[in-house]
Amino acid sequence: MDIEQRQSELIDHFVKQATAASNAPALTSVIVDATSHPLLFAFSEILDLPNVVQLEATDSKVYLDMLRLFAHGIWSDYKSNAERLPQLVPDQILKLKQLTVLTLAETHKVLPYDQLMQELDVTNVRELEDFLINECMYAGIVRGKLDQLRRCLEVQFAAGRDLRPGQLGNMIQTLSNWLSTSENMLVSIQDKIKWADSMSEVDKKHRKDVEEKVDEVKKSLFKLHTVSRATSTSEGMRRSALNLVE
Repeated sequence: MDIEQRQSELIDHFVKQATAASNAPALTSVIVDATSHPLLFAFSEILDLPNVVQLEATDSKVYLDMLRLFAHGIWSDYKSNAERLPQLVPDQILKLKQLTVLTLAETHKVLPYDQLMQELDVTNVRELEDFLINECMYAGIVRGKLDQLRRCLEVQFAAGRDLRPGQLGNMIQTLSNWLSTSENMLVSIQDKIKWADSMSEVDKKHRKDVEEKVDEVKKSLFKLHTVSRATSTSEGMRRSALNLVE
């Protein structure tokens, strides 16, 4: 089963559990379970549920904030706001560090070891490489190459995270700009094709003109050759006639 299908099944499972939660304690328990699950990396569907949104006005708001952290944040965000959030269990800490790698891989396809160690609070290269291999690559959320000589992770694939507020608008603008550029490029290509076609027609006409002139020259040479032979024959006959008279 691929990661997308597994994600979809887990999202449906936790959405149903969160929807069925009849009170805040039950709902916060679902949130803790979802953010602790080793195979779930998307949380926006849970975050958008009406009863989850309603936690904003309750004493359980910190769990809503924690869910937002897992949807859009990284490990350093938790460290900056740890006193205002529930204490994370080891599975949640691991999950948040995995999500941190995904966020970094969104914008950079080469991630230096030094940057990763700083973002993940890892003290040495061996520990970092073990984390990237065992918790990211084997989990299927990242594919890439560890370059020990250059001390970096070369990212080939990274699973997508939940869209952050405002990110959808930026993506639409980026795609619109790409579409405009592609359309302009297509027009330019079409113009070049038309120019190439017109030059091909000019070349064909020129070749035809040259061939016609060559044919004319050949015909002229043939006529000259014919006339020359006729003249030579007449001259020979005239001389023969004169010899007979003499």
